[in-house]
Amino acid sequence: MTTESQPTSELLYGLDDRPAPLPAFFAALQHVLACFVGIVTPTLIIGGVLGLHEQLPYLISMGLMVSGVGTLIQARRPFGIGAGMICVQGTSFAFLSAVLAAGLMVKARGGSPDDILAMIFGVCFFGAFIEMVLSRFIGRLQRVITPLVTGIVITIIGVSLIKVGITDVGGGAKAENFGAPINLALGALVLLTIIVLNRLSNPWLRLSAIVIGLLVGSLAAWFSGVLVPKALPELPLVSLPIPFRYGFDFDWMAFVPVALIYLITAIETTGDLTANCMISKQPIKGPLYLQRIKGGVFGDGVSSLIAAVFNTFPNTTFSQNNGVIQLSGVASRHVGYYIGAILLILGLFPVLGAILQQIPKPVLGGATLVMFGTVAAAGIRILAQAPLDRRSLLIMATSFGIGLGVSSQPDLLGQMPRLVQNVFGSAITSGGLTAILMNLLLPLENSALPEETEQTQQV
Repeated sequence: MTTESQPTSELLYGLDDRPAPLPAFFAALQHVLACFVGIVTPTLIIGGVLGLHEQLPYLISMGLMVSGVGTLIQARRPFGIGAGMICVQGTSFAFLSAVLAAGLMVKARGGSPDDILAMIFGVCFFGAFIEMVLSRFIGRLQRVITPLVTGIVITIIGVSLIKVGITDVGGGAKAENFGAPINLALGALVLLTIIVLNRLSNPWLRLSAIVIGLLVGSLAAWFSGVLVPKALPELPLVSLPIPFRYGFDFDWMAFVPVALIYLITAIETTGDLTANCMISKQPIKGPLYLQRIKGGVFGDGVSSLIAAVFNTFPNTTFSQNNGVIQLSGVASRHVGYYIGAILLILGLFPVLGAILQQIPKPVLGGATLVMFGTVAAAGIRILAQAPLDRRSLLIMATSFGIGLGVSSQPDLLGQMPRLVQNVFGSAITSGGLTAILMNLLLPLENSALPEETEQTQQV
């Protein structure tokens, strides 16, 4: 039976509503289009840097399949694993530096591509248990993972991702015609289309805003000569998952940076889930909230464990899909089943993914720009839940300064040890760790003590 939220709600479908198959499919398709590039891009980067070109088609297929399984787990919440919401799982950008460091270490020793992947998947396999164990203590970590910390982390994630979106609007990194007027026009067209459709009262148009925006942009790109369909590469008809296809290896030097990123990922996921709860009109305090966070972070770890077993890189909850929920007004967890199924099919038949990869960068950038901006806005909304006293403002200022500063100057840590570069080389890790340490070390303002006491009592 299809149910809808009250007209006064911002949502067309609430968390437990069951949209009819057609609107559910449209909503799911928007999520897939929003996350597809994010799922395959880390694999493309890792494969390019480590020389894994022959392995790339299989790695991409496995990444899509594992993302589908992880998304189904998060939505279905079997045995209490998962958040019971639309939490699209995908290959995490946060692990890029640590994974590349592990791969380059093996490559420097003269290791083959199989040796490189065996080491990466081995350390990622054991690292996943860190996030899974940590999820069991989320309730006791209220002093660490506060709305202030999660708000800072999710805002940094959104602001960092905006750079990815605006780069795509320009034509993509290292594009010969980067910033060409036609690229900017296509990005602006998609962005404007999504904004206009999202503000209309017709629920079908709002539901399909991102898909229509991408279709309009792709058609415009085709007519203007930017989109020139390419011959599809020779790919196997079906990609089947094979556990530890490349072997299994382990090294402590490779493991430590990966383990620290798993710690940060738990905090990042907590922020994403909190934002998801806000957008989905669910509580962000109390037992139900903690239950969702525990299950969601545990599900994150389970997805990364499955990823390591089936030859792909660690997963995390994608922030941009919170933006899709906000824009489409569809928070129904049942849509997560459709998303998972579509991702599984894309992974099973790699030719489908190859077709979607032909969408021009400026077209994708116009859509992702507004979604990434929505992520940053969600972080700001979370921060609004915290008391913004002098202490909070100082933590925010320092965390944003260090996190975004490191992001803007990637060579800043170039002369530091490799371990330091791997851990603090991204805005999420450097800004997130700064927020955690300052939140632990700086004494609370008197005005914040009642709030802290109230949260402790709720736990």
